[in-house]
Amino acid sequence: MMYVKLKYEDDQPVDGKVVGRKVIDKLQQTYHSELSNKDFAYDGEKSLFTVGALPQVNNEFTVVMEEPSTGKTAANGSPEGNDSPGGGDKKRVRRSYQPKTFKVELSLAAKIPMSAIGQAIRGEESENSLEALRVLDIILRQHSAKQGCLIVRQSFFHNNPSNFVDLGGGVVGCRGFHSSFRGTQSGLSLNIDVSTTMIVRPGPVSDFLLANQKVDHPSKIDWQKAKRALKNLRIKTIHGNTESKIVGLSEQNCKEQTFPLKLRDGSNDTVEITVYDYYMKKGIELRYSGDYPCINVGKPKRPTYFPIELCNLVPLQRYTKALSTLQRTNLVERSRQKPDERMAVLNDALQRSNYDSDPMLRVCGISVAPKFTQIEGRVLQAPKLKAANSEDILPRNGKWNFTNRKLIQTCSVDKWAVVNFSARCDIRRLIPDLMRNASAKGIQMDEPFEVFEESPSMRRAPVSRRVDDMFEQIKSKLPGAPRFLLCLLSERKNCEVYGPWKRKCLAEFGIVTQCLAPIRVNDPYLLNLLMKINAKLGGLNSLLQIEASRAIPHVSDVPTIILGMDVSHGHPGQDKPSIAAVVSSRQWPNISKYRASVHTQSARQEMMTSLFKPRGTEDDGLIRESLIDFYTSSGKRKPDHVIIFRDGVSESQFTQVINIELDQIIEACKFLDEKWSPKFTVIVAQKNHHTKFFQTGSPDNVPPGTVVDSKVCHPRNFDFYMCAHAGMIGTTRPTHYHVLHDEIGFSADDMQEFVHSLSYVYQRSTTAISVVAPICYAHLAAAQVGSFLKFEEMSDASSSQGGHTSVGSAPVPELPRLHEKVRSSMFFC
Repeated sequence: MMYVKLKYEDDQPVDGKVVGRKVIDKLQQTYHSELSNKDFAYDGEKSLFTVGALPQVNNEFTVVMEEPSTGKTAANGSPEGNDSPGGGDKKRVRRSYQPKTFKVELSLAAKIPMSAIGQAIRGEESENSLEALRVLDIILRQHSAKQGCLIVRQSFFHNNPSNFVDLGGGVVGCRGFHSSFRGTQSGLSLNIDVSTTMIVRPGPVSDFLLANQKVDHPSKIDWQKAKRALKNLRIKTIHGNTESKIVGLSEQNCKEQTFPLKLRDGSNDTVEITVYDYYMKKGIELRYSGDYPCINVGKPKRPTYFPIELCNLVPLQRYTKALSTLQRTNLVERSRQKPDERMAVLNDALQRSNYDSDPMLRVCGISVAPKFTQIEGRVLQAPKLKAANSEDILPRNGKWNFTNRKLIQTCSVDKWAVVNFSARCDIRRLIPDLMRNASAKGIQMDEPFEVFEESPSMRRAPVSRRVDDMFEQIKSKLPGAPRFLLCLLSERKNCEVYGPWKRKCLAEFGIVTQCLAPIRVNDPYLLNLLMKINAKLGGLNSLLQIEASRAIPHVSDVPTIILGMDVSHGHPGQDKPSIAAVVSSRQWPNISKYRASVHTQSARQEMMTSLFKPRGTEDDGLIRESLIDFYTSSGKRKPDHVIIFRDGVSESQFTQVINIELDQIIEACKFLDEKWSPKFTVIVAQKNHHTKFFQTGSPDNVPPGTVVDSKVCHPRNFDFYMCAHAGMIGTTRPTHYHVLHDEIGFSADDMQEFVHSLSYVYQRSTTAISVVAPICYAHLAAAQVGSFLKFEEMSDASSSQGGHTSVGSAPVPELPRLHEKVRSSMFFC
């Protein structure tokens, strides 16, 4: 491995992978014999790999590029970089192709033995084996870069409009392919799958801004928003070939923005001229951009301006901001592919990639088989469920129903009210229909005490005032605090009332609440609503038969607590605290009832830091609450087995899960009782991977309950793939389970059956879900409690509520604690 240093002739570092790759390609062409005719694998940054050593340990080269496309701006700050209007075209062409000199230094950094590839294949994890796989993935990225692809980590995207999906707002979904090498039980495997990223719609800058701001004329563009949206995007002008990076907009419009233009009389004198007049004198007519700001691609002290209508956004530029709800919906709906369609696309991609032509792969002795791996799986039988009156339910194709059946454990809804924040919803029919359906399912639901309608005059008030006003109405008309509030919202998603309302109910008053924004109300909709209400108020909708009969190996015969752990992060680019949630089972031997604890931690931090938080003689961590609740709800028995399901971590973080998170959980147990030593099993569930399964000779998805634990699994570790759910739309994505630590001693069959069963205890639906319920609940709890805080105001919140900090970072505000009345409920359901 060689360390690479790239510099311009003036010793300024080269910034950007595109330029770096072009320089290294030119280096290889120019100095091929001096480099012993070796092929390279270059990561676009600081690392370059060869098979065998270069002749020298330290190497210095000079590389001359004819068309570097660096996007550097002219020294005088004038549009197009020309000294004067006259003769500008010739100067511009000459400048675009002007040779540019680069300095390249290559120095030996490390040696990786070829045997490391064999170690990776055998699953022997070491620094060399991990580095060997990284080198092979770099070869794949370099192979795609030479084809002009956009590279996003291990995914590649071609500039092919047939792969584009317009999402609205100037954003395009771009379909490409993930490709990476992995060591599996079958040997070295190439994992290839369809991948999607978001890009900015290429073409005229003005068209992008109109679409982005949803306006129909440039006069309606908000230029402050435009400045933020355009910053760092790359453009080409209609009359030029050089790419430039946008740094901002001109302070004045094109007809008023001036710059100093050098006179052509041989002196250094300049004359002020507007950008608009400059182009008019060149004979370039500006149809509309004279009245709008110019694009600035220069430096802070040397701006370079282009009229907006002459600028085009270049293709394949990533859009990294958060998508709107509508854009996400469009992306999901238009990216779905049936299994046979996806298989055909992947087969075509594999042939087009032509990896066997890559010289570096050939030198490494690697060739790629032309067909996908054939594997064997098995289908687990769906677990039987119990409804009321000991009635059995046998799920079919991962589904069941409550037709002519009642829920197994029902609550009483006896002190409740309805709150209506929606001007659209007619609740006159909703309430009697809800009560009728509740009765049919065994839920005793009284008439609501009151229906509280929001005054039309309040709908434009600040959201906190709207919520406070509604609670004032409730307190004035009800004899005491209600046990349950049904809340109608105006929108299903992103309703501004949702977070403040949940916080008021769950943190301040301890009232269970169910929000809804119905578009069409029918009996299936109301059943789904009642299942959530029943679970939140302490009931159960169904029960596993093996749970009721205490027949779950390692769980039913020994007090066992099940933990689900997840960390929810803000959108990329947002400096919001991450939300860590732990849900835990209660009322052992049940495995269907859970409660949740939630904390904040530093933004983008994946490892949980609040599991054990000793403060003097107290522990304020998340695990202590779970353990005490299990003890009090399970006949004052401590768990002898602790089963932990962890979501959202990659293979590189597995060691941290054991060394950081499991260690905290063990410390929390010892803090409660030094003599208490439960056994631990830790399982990581991964959904963000690229392994898919297809049925041989069938266009359908694999059936629910499909398990694969051979060939494509790790050569040595305890892992398996499971498709517990029925993939009704698109191609089923299996969950990849990794058993990192197992003191309890599950057999492979018992572990798979247990995981499969936990996909059937999700109280919100009558279908098996794709990942175990504790993880789904942790995700829901993090999202719901996270909505309590309005993150734009967190600087104020942190000073008043206190928070924990990491060294050198700002305080992280703490979430308000749930009221003791709802703390052990399934409020997140």
